Amino acid sequence: MAWSASQYVKFEDERTRPARDLLAQVPLERIGRAIDLGCGPGNSTELIVERFGAPGVLGLDSDVNMLEAARERLPGVPFVEADLSTWYPSEPADLLFANAVFQWLPGHLDIFDRLMEGLSAGGVLAVQMPDNLAEPTHLLMEETAQAGPWKTKFETSVRRKPLPAPSVYYDRLMPKSARVDLWHTIYNHPMENAAAIVEWVKGTGLRPYLDAAGPDHRDAFAADYLARIVKAYPPLSDGRVLLRFPRLFMVAVKA
Repeated sequence: MAWSASQYVKFEDERTRPARDLLAQVPLERIGRAIDLGCGPGNSTELIVERFGAPGVLGLDSDVNMLEAARERLPGVPFVEADLSTWYPSEPADLLFANAVFQWLPGHLDIFDRLMEGLSAGGVLAVQMPDNLAEPTHLLMEETAQAGPWKTKFETSVRRKPLPAPSVYYDRLMPKSARVDLWHTIYNHPMENAAAIVEWVKGTGLRPYLDAAGPDHRDAFAADYLARIVKAYPPLSDGRVLLRFPRLFMVAVKA
């Protein structure tokens, strides 16, 4: 699945806010080596650089388009193509930071276990993941998938797996940690209209559905989905709509 940096940054302020909130809870005063896992177009990497300085900061992503955008944004920071399902740091890191990437990897509990081994003592694994599969944005993707002439394209589901309960993450991370903090934040983003919500999810959750629908059905699929979103998100008093967006955060400090 290819990603689009230009589509992603249409809502950069909203997408960066969780990364900013996550970084604020990282209990480090300085770093020797920090790696932004799934760095995307570099918006989260930029926050790390602003706090700790550029030396020792590295960005990783599997998508060439995202890496190109990140390199243009932060030419003094190295960005490397890597598959996070198998990647392991070549030397211990003080901070492994991941903003909205591991929800796409069903085996991320095993990955977290491996990444904890790649931290220096007192190092931090900081992760944020959308936990919004029960929201209308994602439920209506499934409704649309089963509602049109493209239905046969979805005999194999493209829906990502739900996140485990916070207790599962705690039990997995704590044996290697001095401390594990877990919390949910629900963001309520005022959006211009329902079409803006569709534009938002085109950069992330809707992409697998549009790809599966294929060029013959993509536009009709998006139109059907938009009609459902219009009904699910009524206008506010000023005409805008409110996008409710739950996210799960975790900060594990290595023992």
